[in-house]
Amino acid sequence: MYTLSSKLKLTAIIFMIVGAIGLVIGFLQAPSNLDDVREMMAAEEHHGETSHAEEGEANFAEAEHGMLLDDEPGRNAEGDHAAEAGAHDTEHLEHKLHQLQNKPWAAIYVAAFFFFMISLGVLAFYALQYASQSGWSPVLFRVMEAISAYIVPGGIIMFVLLALSGFHLNHLFVWMDPKVVAHDEIIQNKTAFLNVPFFLIRAAIFLAGWFLFRHFLVRNSRRLDEATDNYYFKKNFKLAAGFLVFFLISESIMSWDWIMSLDPHWFSTLFGWYVFSSMFVSGITVIALVSIYLKSRGYLPFVNNSHIHDLAKYMFGISIFWTYLWFSQFMLIWYSNIPEEVVYFISRIENYGLPFFGMVVLNFLFPLLVLMNSDYKRVNWFVVMTGIVILIGHYLDVFNMVMPATVGESWFIGIPEISAVLFFGGLFTFVVFSALTKAPLLAKRNPFIKESEHFHY
Repeated sequence: MYTLSSKLKLTAIIFMIVGAIGLVIGFLQAPSNLDDVREMMAAEEHHGETSHAEEGEANFAEAEHGMLLDDEPGRNAEGDHAAEAGAHDTEHLEHKLHQLQNKPWAAIYVAAFFFFMISLGVLAFYALQYASQSGWSPVLFRVMEAISAYIVPGGIIMFVLLALSGFHLNHLFVWMDPKVVAHDEIIQNKTAFLNVPFFLIRAAIFLAGWFLFRHFLVRNSRRLDEATDNYYFKKNFKLAAGFLVFFLISESIMSWDWIMSLDPHWFSTLFGWYVFSSMFVSGITVIALVSIYLKSRGYLPFVNNSHIHDLAKYMFGISIFWTYLWFSQFMLIWYSNIPEEVVYFISRIENYGLPFFGMVVLNFLFPLLVLMNSDYKRVNWFVVMTGIVILIGHYLDVFNMVMPATVGESWFIGIPEISAVLFFGGLFTFVVFSALTKAPLLAKRNPFIKESEHFHY
């Protein structure tokens, strides 16, 4: 039985407290009106950046000067020009205000979704092991069950964030703003699907389904330990098969709702698979990292280098799969050069060049070069190093999917982003390692447990 160390527990709590304080600071630093935005933009100009607001003010001053010097017809023309410049200035400031107000909300959303998708990816991988009746993995089942435990608090947090968006406490989902929809024909044509009540109903159905499947899968696994036959194993086999069908459908729609609808004018037919590949490889990576940590503490003596080797193979293989989907989505849209499609990538390349191409290096080139050699997959510190890089890369992946639509060009990695990662990382660690204390670390009655214990590649 695993015992949660007071040091690990305290570290997780400290991360959560520091993260919560940082998020409060992030919200307090966000501008509350146009005057605050003007001050922030003036400070940027002081460091060598010229703001659109000040250009507007300069135009207004020039127009006013022209009104004093020119004759009456000229003054009217210059006055109209000044009014247009002032209106443009105000519109730009309002746009900037919404972006900066969105920044702490978007930081929370990115981190909340990132850690939630890890637990959901692990749950899918866990169900896949039961459905395929894999013989190598049962010694890792308790680790998978513990990581998937975060799906409940993480899912509740995600639903609260979605509901707060529906109640207009932020501007993350532009299609939820009636003023925008009233002047946007494309969004109007999607309102049968993109409306707040149906949006939240879908989210509630998906979360309830994932919660219930996880509850019954884990409950049957625990009951199997005390059973005298394989009745609960057979039940989990059927449950896992049903869950995978439900998961493939619900995950695709979830990715459209929670991520793709942030850019309501854009769509990709393989976006569901793209998000799935990111959550799947991130989940498997966390399984490897937690297993290596527990093994280093002497808690998983039955896990050998062959199990870590197989997890590393999945990390390598799914990283290649993610790259295939990323390139397919990018290449086909970029090559066709249809304006309403290619704008998605133009905004990311122009304003998010470093994280956009950086995540390709972290999620593809680094795992490719490090994990291609079979021997390296057995070296724990190689797997840990690669796993950390992969997780950073897929955080950036979620960052690139969310931030351009919510924050636009006003992004930077600051207090809200770092604090959100600390808070949700601390919560994730606390929940996962607390769940590990709830049951023995070996699923002793699984019919494949002996095969798994003696697994060698």
